[in-house]
Amino acid sequence: MKKFAKLLGFDPVEKQTSVKTEIVAGIVTFLAMAYILTVNPAQILVGADKAYWPSVFIATALGAIIGTLLMAFVAKMPLAQASGMGLNSMLGGLIALWAADTYGVRFTIGQAYLMVLISGIIFLALSLIKIKGKTFRELVFDGMPVAVRSAISVGIGLFIAYIGFQNAGIIVHNGYTQVGFVNLSFWGDQVVNAGTANDAVVYAAAKTAVVALIGLFLIAILDKLKVKGSIIFGILGATIVGIPFGVTDLSVLKTGWKFWENFANFFTGENTVFLSFTDAFKTGFPEGSVFTVIMVIITMCMIDMFDTMGTIVGCCGGNRILSDENNKPHNYGQIMICDAVATCTGAVLGTSTVTTFVESGAGVSAGGRTGLTAFTTACMFFLAMFAMPLFQVIPSAATASALIYVGVLMMKNNVKGVDFSNAINATAAFLTIVVMVLSYSITKGIGIGMISYTVMAAIAYVIDIIKYSAQKKKAAEGEEIEKPKWPVSIVAIVVTVLFLAYFFVPVAL
Repeated sequence: MKKFAKLLGFDPVEKQTSVKTEIVAGIVTFLAMAYILTVNPAQILVGADKAYWPSVFIATALGAIIGTLLMAFVAKMPLAQASGMGLNSMLGGLIALWAADTYGVRFTIGQAYLMVLISGIIFLALSLIKIKGKTFRELVFDGMPVAVRSAISVGIGLFIAYIGFQNAGIIVHNGYTQVGFVNLSFWGDQVVNAGTANDAVVYAAAKTAVVALIGLFLIAILDKLKVKGSIIFGILGATIVGIPFGVTDLSVLKTGWKFWENFANFFTGENTVFLSFTDAFKTGFPEGSVFTVIMVIITMCMIDMFDTMGTIVGCCGGNRILSDENNKPHNYGQIMICDAVATCTGAVLGTSTVTTFVESGAGVSAGGRTGLTAFTTACMFFLAMFAMPLFQVIPSAATASALIYVGVLMMKNNVKGVDFSNAINATAAFLTIVVMVLSYSITKGIGIGMISYTVMAAIAYVIDIIKYSAQKKKAAEGEEIEKPKWPVSIVAIVVTVLFLAYFFVPVAL
């Protein structure tokens, strides 16, 4: 047992943790991200044949299990992987009935998965190829401006909290102001276009918001009292409170899950996504779609790279047990390799890009410090394959309370480290945080932060050089004037150019 624990990087003294804490943290991570098992198939098959649903569900679970086990045994970090939100919607858009309206062409399921596989292979190459002893992905991290890098953790925290607010229906859509606070006086079902002066508002039932807030208060109180596993107790408490509110649906326990039948069909049935990417080798990509395919693959690579980087920095940054003084997570290279291999594995199984989940922060906040946390999460995903109705009982409002509290902790622990030393740094950091939250994209937040810093710093440098030249001419003989230093690394310039292409070059051409 000791050898197994050591294999997972588990050292209770060095990591300031225990077996109980690690297991609880792993369960917390799973509960926070278990929604992906049902959400992912719905996103991928949003406009496609629903007969593929069972196979996509199994592919989602297997992708999460394999990806998270890689984190446990290779990276030895308390991080979990699963099919990434956003990229699954993109994949669904490629194969949907209306894909031609967006991309100019509709792709088959096999063609879409082949693009995911290619992006994963490129991603893996970037994680293995070394330049002066460092992989390309490490060079990208080290070359990022401190202003942007220090803001990522805070942005991720607010992003996680925002996901929680939306999942619970606390923050809802508003036709006038884009978003608004839930109407706590309305306790019915969701109403759209109520026929009043506020008919542009979409009201979500207040009961889900109240259940989430009760769970949040419970977690905070227990944490204040230093109760171990406060987050998981908060989730379970909110689930129980949700029963009389009608938020927790116990009827799902009566539904059956034909696991063995669906599992057999996954490998040999007709409506399966397993190895479907091989079909694309026979048919090729649609005529006239070459540039679209290239841009989709590049987009997938960039989103996966910067989402992963942002996520692991957000989850591990500021914690000296999990990262160094520069907020660079320990075993960074291994984490990136695990992420890239998981992406390739996911494409083979039949799911969208498998990436490190931002909800891993819930387990880290619960005390997760080693691969034992990730191993526990992987075991929970394995069990979920057999007992999906049991896990479906936990409402999204309950897990939302955990996500919101993770946002609280990440803000508290990291906001002091944001670089507001000058106007340029402050602006770049601010844009990174705000765009990440309001655009619902980690990648876009980092991208805008990088572009804004590079452009402003370069312009300021040119102005400083002009001033320096003028002062040098006027300076008395022998008087030394310090020459301005170029503030942007070559890596940052390359990344900025890539982000400019990401933002301004249309995918559908």
